[in-house]
Amino acid sequence: MEEKKIILLSDFIDTRIRKEKELEFYQKQLEDIQQKMYWLKRDLDLTNIIIDLIENEKVIDIKDYLQTPKNVIE
Repeated sequence: MEEKKIILLSDFIDTRIRKEKELEFYQKQLEDIQQKMYWLKRDLDLTNIIIDLIENEKVIDIKDYLQTPKNVIE
């Protein structure tokens, strides 16, 4: 009877080790995905700012601005 408990304990230890390794693997995957999400969100924010500027005509065409007589430096 004692021998069976040792085998079961050994099985549990092996299972624990396997699960710890699996958890480490998924933790690393999660960190990678979170980093990718961070940069993707920043890129999306920048894209939205550019779209907003264009839609609201807040972008100044430098060429047109400089060619307008009132803006030319004498």
